[in-house]
Amino acid sequence: MAAVALDRTPPKVHLRVAGERLETGSGGAFDHIDPRTGQVDATIPLAGPRDVDRAVESAHEAFLRWRDTRPAERRRLLLRLADAIEANEAEFVRRAVLDNGTPVGTAPGLVVGSVEWTRYYAGFADKISGRVASSFGPDGEFSYTLAQPYGVIGVVITWNGPLPSLTMKIPAALAAGNTVVVKPSELTPFAAELFADLVEEAGFPAGVVNILPGSAAAGARLVDHPLVQKVSFTGGPATAKAILKACAEQMKPAVLELGGKSANLIFDDADLDVAARWGTLRVLGTMSGQGCGFPTRMVVQDTVYDEVLGRVAEIVKTIRVGDPYDTDTDIGPVVNAAAVERILGLIERAGRDGSRLVHGGRRVTEPGLADGYYLEPTVFADVDPHSELAQTEVFGPVLAVMPFTTEDEAVSIANATRYGLSSYIQTKDLRRAHRVAERLTAGATMINGAPNLMVNRPFGGFGLSGYGKEGGPEGLEEFLRVKTVGIA
Repeated sequence: MAAVALDRTPPKVHLRVAGERLETGSGGAFDHIDPRTGQVDATIPLAGPRDVDRAVESAHEAFLRWRDTRPAERRRLLLRLADAIEANEAEFVRRAVLDNGTPVGTAPGLVVGSVEWTRYYAGFADKISGRVASSFGPDGEFSYTLAQPYGVIGVVITWNGPLPSLTMKIPAALAAGNTVVVKPSELTPFAAELFADLVEEAGFPAGVVNILPGSAAAGARLVDHPLVQKVSFTGGPATAKAILKACAEQMKPAVLELGGKSANLIFDDADLDVAARWGTLRVLGTMSGQGCGFPTRMVVQDTVYDEVLGRVAEIVKTIRVGDPYDTDTDIGPVVNAAAVERILGLIERAGRDGSRLVHGGRRVTEPGLADGYYLEPTVFADVDPHSELAQTEVFGPVLAVMPFTTEDEAVSIANATRYGLSSYIQTKDLRRAHRVAERLTAGATMINGAPNLMVNRPFGGFGLSGYGKEGGPEGLEEFLRVKTVGIA
């Protein structure tokens, strides 16, 4: 393997409030652990409720000016931010490795995508408009609508893709005329620190973007603050339920991008080479399986089940687990020790439940990796569709394979989950593809290995996967509320 020569020293992290850089927070501090080594590599200041109050008040004061900023100026600043992200790709790659062990071969794609999201929403800044609701009719009234920003948006992001999580939310909110207070995960603070630097360099007014890693108490205060008009959250269902309870007290809307247990239906007329390879590598060879929309349930027609399973077993052997600084590494460590124990627990119980282990299932113990949070890519076959493994989001490198006989059974298995984020269909029969896509209960259905996340189309789920959209015009509309004006 060839190690990339990157500085492995973690950068200093600050709280960014009202244009100031604060080295300490009222929430104490957090020891960041390098998932490569299992050792503490940095101490992160944490915001507490007092810091959140100050940030929200700053964002509210800034909103009173930002909403009246010319749309062309908002667009110009967002485009400058996109250019700055692009110019700092190498540093974002370095920080992705430091944050959560994202391999150097994977991280550039995340940066490129983040640039595209920022540019896409920059283009909407001067294209926001209402509509004429009615003109001079029999009642003599003329009506029109105004699309207006909410005000301060509370943004809480997760740890698996910190830079994409920032750019999937913040540019759309800013283009619409809102200001933001962001709480990144304390597990992955380094990309957010650089993003805050670039916001400042791009010339955004102080207070428009406030970024402060914080404790759970800080997140709770952000959601609960009366000046926060809407919440945009990416994370797990348990935290989302707590957010919804807090929002309900003030009738405050929220966007919730949560987890998934997505089914990948492989019919016997599919291109089995593409279906097996794409379905395996998408789950086991990307981000250590730590992605919400990955096709973690491979549901295969029984007439080709053994053939597909054999291909999967060969493909998984080619996935290289290793140091994320090595260019040959496909997947690095999972995020922390708690994730290791949780995933290994699910693997152990899956074996007891009758699932057949095809590959992996253990912690990596080879020299140089044993102290980090590395897991073998794992494949289970003959998985009961109602088992824990088939129903629980693993968020790790584990693929569950199960058979089906008829199209109706395939749809039934796919829909037999509380999640509804993404779904996938592999078939050459276009009529079947459209027919099945209509019946699947998921926010998105992708056909024949299509990518799951594109900036120009809405992304978001049903059920336990949350609600609201990111991406496309719908992602902008989440940050606008409609007012009707009538003239008698």
